[in-house]
Amino acid sequence: MRVSGWFGVIVAMAALPGVAATRGETAAASRPGACVDVVLEGEINAGQTWVQPFGEGLELMLEPLPSGWILRVLPTQSARPSHDYAELATPPYQSVSPLLLSTDFSLRAQDAVGWNPRRFRFAPNAVAYRQLLKAHEAYRSTPTPTAASQQELAGVVSRMPEGTLEILDARLVPGTADQSRAASAVALHFETTAHHLDQPAGGRATPLGRINWVRFRIRLELPPGFRADRTLRLERHPCR
Repeated sequence: MRVSGWFGVIVAMAALPGVAATRGETAAASRPGACVDVVLEGEINAGQTWVQPFGEGLELMLEPLPSGWILRVLPTQSARPSHDYAELATPPYQSVSPLLLSTDFSLRAQDAVGWNPRRFRFAPNAVAYRQLLKAHEAYRSTPTPTAASQQELAGVVSRMPEGTLEILDARLVPGTADQSRAASAVALHFETTAHHLDQPAGGRATPLGRINWVRFRIRLELPPGFRADRTLRLERHPCR
């Protein structure tokens, strides 16, 4: 498994920020010191896709993988880009990632559920996405990224808004393998996350297991001026 120097970012994503609930907001916060999150909830079975537009021509997606799901932020009014708006904003790349609700990179099903909650970042518009893409291309332009390209990419990433994925309940077949070192760093809350254990298909357990169903809540931090879908639940809270 390849784990880049960005791995420390994952551990820092483990805490869920608190918010004070309100309803009926029509856009991101316009007052100094007040910020707004859009809050989305749903449930999904293995092999299914979940999609929810949330404003400004963007949609949130849980896309199925053989191993679970990957969380994506995508434009709704243009062709699908080569990298999605959350992927570039959420290092590490090609490694264990908070965007993967799956058994990839040797995480067992119980490890994936135990990584709860997870934090990620996303580009809130095409301009921010292009900034990320430019910095990412410079970072990947040499076999060994330069210190300058790493700093530039880290700076652009740090300016992107945050999102949080919280697992509210899950059904899974636990894996039998020993927990990997990467999983032990992030899978800290399996026992305190609601879950139900299913019997393995055919009665045979596997090393990594399988996630069969999850119920979840996703919060997206809205930058100033972002026009969220009026039908969605929004929550105002003090800016951090």
